[in-house]
Amino acid sequence: MSGKKNSRQNRASSLFTFNIGTLIFGAILLYILISLFIYATTKHISTYQVISGPLAQNQTYTALAVREETVINSNNDGYIRYYAQEGRKVKKTGAVYSLSQSPETSSGTTELSDEALSKIRAQTAQFSSAFKPDNFGQVYSFKYSLSGSILDYAGMDKNSDTTAVVGDSSVYLAPDAGVVLYTRDGMENLTVDNFTADDFSYSSYKVENLRTTDHISTGTPVYKLITSEQWSVLVPVTAFQASKLEGKKSIKVKFRKDGSSMTGSLELLAKEDSTYAKITFSSGMVRFASDRYLEIELITNAEKGLKIPISSVVSKDFFLVPKEYAVSLDNSSDLGFIRRTAQKDGTYSTEFVNATIYASDDKNYYVDMTEFSEGDILVMENSTQTFTLKEKGQLNGVYNINRGYTVFRRIEIIDQNEEYCIVKTGTAYGLSLYDNIVLDSSTVSEDEILY
Repeated sequence: MSGKKNSRQNRASSLFTFNIGTLIFGAILLYILISLFIYATTKHISTYQVISGPLAQNQTYTALAVREETVINSNNDGYIRYYAQEGRKVKKTGAVYSLSQSPETSSGTTELSDEALSKIRAQTAQFSSAFKPDNFGQVYSFKYSLSGSILDYAGMDKNSDTTAVVGDSSVYLAPDAGVVLYTRDGMENLTVDNFTADDFSYSSYKVENLRTTDHISTGTPVYKLITSEQWSVLVPVTAFQASKLEGKKSIKVKFRKDGSSMTGSLELLAKEDSTYAKITFSSGMVRFASDRYLEIELITNAEKGLKIPISSVVSKDFFLVPKEYAVSLDNSSDLGFIRRTAQKDGTYSTEFVNATIYASDDKNYYVDMTEFSEGDILVMENSTQTFTLKEKGQLNGVYNINRGYTVFRRIEIIDQNEEYCIVKTGTAYGLSLYDNIVLDSSTVSEDEILY
């Protein structure tokens, strides 16, 4: 008897457990089905977060540098010793190198003044503080520069403006002030008048080091002298790029080598094979004196603001109301209009409508149409003159969805391309950085609840 009772209790317990599990599983399944239905029947809106920045990256070009440069050859043979530091300016008649007939020469004994010694110590201390071990080659350049300074301070017996004598050595002086380089590339005679398209191909470009031996012969190239701070870069441009540059007198250039930027005068040169942009600078030559080819950016996309997709832009109609009909309430900066309304008895009454003004031009306000209807009559303050609302104008904007429904926000486009546009910041009833907007404005309407 007891066994049968326990059996019935076990079956009831098993049935009860099975029913609870089935109920929970069914509830989960129902939730999933409802969620899938809601997802399938709900409108899916793609959004975009407003960011700030330029319209697009500026295009990079390989530019050809053109300078006033001359290769100086040796007038004699002998063992050479350098005095000018490479990449630095040397004054006119400043010592550049010397020649002697033996490797070890005597320059005589010369006493330097206290002022000269002080300058040499300062020059040495300055080099020491800026020295970096990973660029040890600077030591040799500084050695030449220091030797040249000592010669200048000690005084040289000059034979002419180009030569001098120190001990057993003949010292050769710079014919003009300029920047000294101990390399050449064979393009020193390049000008803006004689360059060709082949000059922009640097696959076979070679730079020759002129400091390769201690003994040189007559006529050997010794150094290169760049004599003008004014220099130019040449850039081949397409017809489309030339059209964007047309009319510009100057342009800002960013140099990829060191990230610096300079503004130069711009001129377009038309040749048979192509069009070239010639950009001339009056400074900065020393930084790039050793570079024939430079990677540069022409800063043509300089406009910055809020960047939004073209697909987000929508146009909205507004009533155009002459500015003289606007009225401001006492102690308030808000503008509105006086609307005249006909009564049943044939008389007229007026009321002040605090309208939303999105923008204005020289003559009219762009008034939101929510508070008005076409045909409404506005009355000029302290006058019997009236205006009937009829004329409309359009403003560009986007749909802001920060609050879960679409709100029109006005934009003023200052630049655009096929995909994006740049709009002004701080526009009345406009956008702010990091606002969320509808990516495709054609998929929604104004004041539509999205979530």
